[in-house]
Amino acid sequence: MSEDKSLNFIEEIVEADLNSGKYQSILTRFPPEPNGYLHIGHAKSICLNFGLSQKYGGKTNLRFDDTNPSTEETEYVDSIKEDVKWLGFEWAEELYASNYFEQLYQFAVQLIEKGLAYVDDSASETIALEKGTPTQPGIENAFRSRTTAENLQLFSDMRAGKYKDGEKVVRAKIDMASSNMHMRDPIIYRIKHAHHHRTGDDWCIYPMYDFAHGQSDSIENITHSICTLEFIPHRPLYDWCIEKLEIFPSKQYEFARLNMTYTVMSKRKLLQLVTENHVNGWDDPRMSTISAMRRRGYPAQSIRDFCDKIGVAKRENLIDIGLLEFCVREQLNKTAYRRMVVFDPLKIVITNYPDTTEYLESENNPEDLSTGTRSIPFSKELFIEKDDFMELAPKKYFRLSPGQMVRLKSAYIIKCDEVIKDGDGNIKELHCSYIPESKSGSDTSGISVKGTLHWVSVATAIKAEIRLYDRLFKVEDVANAEGDFKDYINPDSLQIIANAFAEPALKTDDPSIGFQFIRKGYFVIDRDSTNDQLVFNRTVSLKDGWAKEVKKA
Repeated sequence: MSEDKSLNFIEEIVEADLNSGKYQSILTRFPPEPNGYLHIGHAKSICLNFGLSQKYGGKTNLRFDDTNPSTEETEYVDSIKEDVKWLGFEWAEELYASNYFEQLYQFAVQLIEKGLAYVDDSASETIALEKGTPTQPGIENAFRSRTTAENLQLFSDMRAGKYKDGEKVVRAKIDMASSNMHMRDPIIYRIKHAHHHRTGDDWCIYPMYDFAHGQSDSIENITHSICTLEFIPHRPLYDWCIEKLEIFPSKQYEFARLNMTYTVMSKRKLLQLVTENHVNGWDDPRMSTISAMRRRGYPAQSIRDFCDKIGVAKRENLIDIGLLEFCVREQLNKTAYRRMVVFDPLKIVITNYPDTTEYLESENNPEDLSTGTRSIPFSKELFIEKDDFMELAPKKYFRLSPGQMVRLKSAYIIKCDEVIKDGDGNIKELHCSYIPESKSGSDTSGISVKGTLHWVSVATAIKAEIRLYDRLFKVEDVANAEGDFKDYINPDSLQIIANAFAEPALKTDDPSIGFQFIRKGYFVIDRDSTNDQLVFNRTVSLKDGWAKEVKKA
């Protein structure tokens, strides 16, 4: 974060706390639940928590909120760690809420001993009904008056596995008439006979998130516990538990979560897309997950830049995905290697060129000359794009047409002399001539042309599959669209070009490098590539084509 930028409200709080001597250093945490893959919304939280500790010389813990064994898997733990590292951050300690199961259990015992918690046998429907409504107070049931001894025995029996799921819960005893529904004797422990990914079958009771979260923060001495706005109503319970247990007073602060156009940020909805095969897994490049963006070729730096640009606010708003794509283009323009790939080939024969192969030099990235050049084989038979030729061209058409000249990128100026057609009248190939004195870098021809085309040599071209990914949804605000969100899936979100032709440098290029296919967009090699078949994912187009579509609508 640049020093000349104004502070966001959380930075103001941190600086005030450090300047007052309240804390000598800060400790934040990123606490994901390992029940799915992280998405771009989590990236904002990651950048905020780790960014604060970097800026102010503190530390950040990675703590997995693994209190719901039926939805959590080691696969998700591994993917989360990979995502955080890929984004460029290192955590101080890798921790788990399950590390604290015994301590959290003892905290609940303390609340029971203080007369601040009790075991309730009521069914979940009864508990919900007795909580009342925002305008009507709740009802205190008979179980609320159980003795401390009885509650301690029942809680011990719950731990010992004497009851089935749902038979009993432990509730905090607070205020059934509170204006905050979360304070009306919230459940803090429930029975769940499920195998845990770390503790196995050691436990059959698990703390609720609202009980485990604040205490875990306190155990770790987290100074600034940063959550999204939906946790504002939960803060009084967070503070109540810490106060009654008389433990380290961690403090919770809330910021606006990321909502972005043409995407969904709900793990439940993302899981639906995966399980119902609308996409090909969590890392399908159309998904909003970090792993999907990595596979699509988004540089980690561009995501960090995006999170910095959108800032930290107290009010929800909808961020245009175009800003993220802008950050991706801006970064890739600096780093991507330029390569030539023809998607829809039209053969040209340069009739006055010798039957040899010449190797021409072309820059890898004109924005960074330190990346050097590569050799491109040039011969008399080339592929250009079909769209780059028009037999009956209008006046201001600057690409190839009969009698017209164009420059071939990093090569020569050519002129279309003849159109060769098959028996059905379809264009088979073009016969052209080249100007030997017009070689790029040493042009003495004196000829000026307005059009420059990309090309590949027929003899050395390698075949490639191109996957053109676009936005997964057709509407901007998917979360608030009427009906089933899946009704708005964009049917054209993936188009596959099975037989494109690429220059041979791509065969030996480092697969981690991002590429700009000249005049086509930014691309990355996909993990599905083999020695026999390269597969490329479009990261982003060269320009925002959706802006025009929105204007048309």
